[in-house]
Amino acid sequence: MIGTTIEWYDFYLYATATALVFKPLFFPNVSSTAGTLAAFGTYAVGFGARPLGAVISGHLGDRVGRKAVLVGALLLMGIATTAIGVLPTYAQAGILAPALLVVLRLLQGLAVGAEWGGAALLSIEHATPGRRGLFGSFTQLGSSAGMLLATGVFYLVRTIAGDAFLSWAWRVPFLLSFVLVVVGLVIRLRLTDAPVFERLKASGETARLPVVEVLRTQPRNVVLTTGLRLSQIALFVLLTTYSLTYLQTTFGGDSAVGLIAVMVASAIGLVSTPLWGHLSDRFGRRPPYLFGSLAGIVALVLFFLAADSGSAVAVVLAIVFGVNVVHDAMYGPQAAWFGELFDTRVRYSGASLGYQIGAVLSGGFAPLIAAALLVAGDGRPWLIVAYFAGLAVLTFASAWFARETNSGGLA
Repeated sequence: MIGTTIEWYDFYLYATATALVFKPLFFPNVSSTAGTLAAFGTYAVGFGARPLGAVISGHLGDRVGRKAVLVGALLLMGIATTAIGVLPTYAQAGILAPALLVVLRLLQGLAVGAEWGGAALLSIEHATPGRRGLFGSFTQLGSSAGMLLATGVFYLVRTIAGDAFLSWAWRVPFLLSFVLVVVGLVIRLRLTDAPVFERLKASGETARLPVVEVLRTQPRNVVLTTGLRLSQIALFVLLTTYSLTYLQTTFGGDSAVGLIAVMVASAIGLVSTPLWGHLSDRFGRRPPYLFGSLAGIVALVLFFLAADSGSAVAVVLAIVFGVNVVHDAMYGPQAAWFGELFDTRVRYSGASLGYQIGAVLSGGFAPLIAAALLVAGDGRPWLIVAYFAGLAVLTFASAWFARETNSGGLA
């Protein structure tokens, strides 16, 4: 959980900066709409690199071990994030500044593409039968904790720095990553691979080309796990990243209501995520997922109604409902369900591919698509809701057809 928190802190830090910082500092010579699209375009680049990170880490993780890949992922993420904190802006370096930003975002994407699979599998492979949903949810907790940390640091720095925020203080949260990475490495170097993988490795039965093998032998599960990600990640990104930009148009650029709402939801997520994981151990992985996929449409409608109402309280309640009640119903059981759908020989590759391909197809482009649909809808958000409803239907169908796994063992 602690290692994953640091990884997600770095990744979400970029997401928050995309909504608040990068448009004026790295894309200043274009219209406001074009600047927003460009900033969210660099955000999407990180998602685009995640499947490549999944392929590389899946091969190494299924052959060498989960621990080694996790250590490498943390180092790569820390270096990329710290480097963003010392980048020159467009005013200082011209077109080189956004070009370097894109390169570092690509490295972040590679790192997070390697991260989740290893962390999730270490959690569930060490777990006792009947508790894998709960154990796996601690990997998922890193998302809430990382978001809380990233948003909280940005809010604190923005409040203290005031007018100096855009001139230099925005760099502070990125530079803090160096300290967190040192802490994470101390912890990760003490991890051990689970006995189920150690036995497989000792027997010499690891897959020679695990990515190829999982695509050849279990393509259905790769497709289903990809589908299970679509509305889950899109809902999260829309409510925690795109919402910050949308709320600036209704509450003003200086309003902190979006950051506060995301911080509140992230804090509650530290409880709601393991609760949903535990419930999936009791009642199955499928029921909470079916609920979350359909309820997401309602949650998104409620957010836009709350945002347009001008009520800060309504915005906070809508985001909390959407993230903690709806999103976490899918996210809590996810690590266990994805891992259980694949056997040990190809588990890292299979779970990572589905997770990261789904992230690219949905989460990476969600803010960019939402910004474009808002323009197409003359400033009204209902085309965004229609787009999300299509993703929700695909996730519901994937949950319906995926095998229920909560009562079985790990093969």
